[in-house]
Amino acid sequence: MSMTFQPLHPDFAAEITGVNIAEPLSVDQREEIRAAVERYGVAVLADQPLDHALQIRFSEFFGPLDMGFRKASHSPSRLHYEELLDMSNVGEDDAIVPRDHRKIVGNIANQLWHSDSSFQKPASSFSFLLAVVLPQKGGETEFADTRVGYETLDPAQQAELQGLVAKHHPLYSRLQLGDTNYTQEQRDAIAPAAWPILRTDHPSRRTGLFIGAHAHEVIGMTVPEGRMLLADLLEHTTAPARVYRHSWRVGDLVIWDNRVTLHRGRRFDFSERRELRRTTVLETEAAPSRETAA
Repeated sequence: MSMTFQPLHPDFAAEITGVNIAEPLSVDQREEIRAAVERYGVAVLADQPLDHALQIRFSEFFGPLDMGFRKASHSPSRLHYEELLDMSNVGEDDAIVPRDHRKIVGNIANQLWHSDSSFQKPASSFSFLLAVVLPQKGGETEFADTRVGYETLDPAQQAELQGLVAKHHPLYSRLQLGDTNYTQEQRDAIAPAAWPILRTDHPSRRTGLFIGAHAHEVIGMTVPEGRMLLADLLEHTTAPARVYRHSWRVGDLVIWDNRVTLHRGRRFDFSERRELRRTTVLETEAAPSRETAA
């Protein structure tokens, strides 16, 4: 059975059918999935009940696995693999954690628009998020395509962004939320990264906006001016008409390209169990940019 691709939004995102990730895939099949994620930015595969090892094995085809923010937080995990990120409100004792627990802060931080691991070099390419246990309502994930964000700016705004570079810090969004209890070692675990705001995606040759909650300063601008510019770009890119909202089903595997999309989780009742597992892979070849970061 061949794969089919059903668009989920007028601008981006598609559902892939005709493939079972739990079965051995040919190189051609995996490359077809890669090409679909790069084209659509977001790919949804339903009914993929992967165990830990299968999710790791499938993800590794697309690049070396990345631990992302865990390099700074050093948070313990109840999962079998260090590279398998526990996107849940469940503690090591398998019980739902209290509302003041660090994992709840992580859940709230994920409700900000962001690109996974934009705060490091190399940044990430693909993320793979698998739904295991879901609350009765809420907890959707929203996506926006930053190529569409750039392409819908007027020419004067596009010209204004030429050559601008933004700094991304792993703790910036957490500190803004009041999550300040980090040691100096944790604060220094990941050096901030500087990225051009305009990045041309290698596979599609389309330019997008590399922005999000980790971006906190524009080099050469005052801090207030730079942050307002970043906020305006984020508001434009994530306007409701440009957003795809994914309502999860158990067994959904959603893959997205962090180089060309932003995403955020939506609110849910933290007293209800919610478990998702994420793997993320590092970019192995830097995406071409309009400008090179200093």
